[in-house]
Amino acid sequence: MTEPKKEISFWKKYKRFATTEILMYLIMIIGIALGIIILS
Repeated sequence: MTEPKKEISFWKKYKRFATTEILMYLIMIIGIALGIIILS
């Protein structure tokens, strides 16, 4: 069995990374949508 502390820290890091990734994608999508609306 692996140490639980390591897994918890890994999940915390992964959660933080996933949230930043989702935020980046959201900003990109909003930016593209705004660009399309402004251009059209």
